[in-house]
Amino acid sequence: MKSSFADKIKSLFAGKSAQNDEFFDDLADAMIEGDIGAKLSMELIDKLESDCKKEKVYNQDQILLKLKDELLPHVKGIELKPEPQKTNIWMLLGVNGVGKTTSAAKIALLQKNAGVQNLVLSASDTFRAAAVDQLSMHGERLGIRVVAHQMGSDPAAVVFDAAESVSAKGGGLVIADTAGRLHNKENLVRELEKIDRVCEQKAAAGCYKKLLVLDATTGQNALRQAEVFNEAVGVDAIVLTKYDSSAKGGIAVTIGKEMNIPVAFVCAGEGYGDIALFEPEKYLDEFLGL
Repeated sequence: MKSSFADKIKSLFAGKSAQNDEFFDDLADAMIEGDIGAKLSMELIDKLESDCKKEKVYNQDQILLKLKDELLPHVKGIELKPEPQKTNIWMLLGVNGVGKTTSAAKIALLQKNAGVQNLVLSASDTFRAAAVDQLSMHGERLGIRVVAHQMGSDPAAVVFDAAESVSAKGGGLVIADTAGRLHNKENLVRELEKIDRVCEQKAAAGCYKKLLVLDATTGQNALRQAEVFNEAVGVDAIVLTKYDSSAKGGIAVTIGKEMNIPVAFVCAGEGYGDIALFEPEKYLDEFLGL
């Protein structure tokens, strides 16, 4: 992740001594700009300043390592693995434009390469013809089956059919793409609740996960999206897209702290292989420029 936050930190150390009170004020400002909430930034920097002065730590690397230690408890990762011989369903949530459909394809390929048998993509965003066509195209390119109905049909029925086909073959994984029209929140919530009920019924116990796709460049807006979807159906994990172009990136810290939701995957690019498991330590090293 090319982080301008890390660049800001570098210039901060170049321009001011850590023995100067202004240094820590500027560091707090940089963290807020980097999408770590104001309240959390102030709390963290107050403690950091107090510890550094007490221990007479003024070296850049030592200060950043201390800051990393403070941030790490708030950054949560999770490794998701479908259970073999069971019906697993991963439903992708998120507003339009965050990269849900592409993320569904990337996650599907990742699971296929990991040896997951009987993979099915469910085209449950039936309100956009482009979404159904796009997912079908991805499935064709990747050699992964896509279950789709005609445009405007019931999205829950698509997931139902996809889950049935997986169950009939002794288990596997359904990755379901869904609509994300947040401007029509009431309808969206009702629609998601219906899909949620179907997924809950069709998946084996403990094998249903709700993944929220967030654009890493949208900052605090991503937190508000997480709140809406979590309130509607609950969120088990986050998928961060546009991770490579994020000038901020602190949103994983904020969501971990405010909502206790872990990050499962990060996507950094347009290619099918541009996805990786989220690693909290690596994330913070890149974020802080360590």
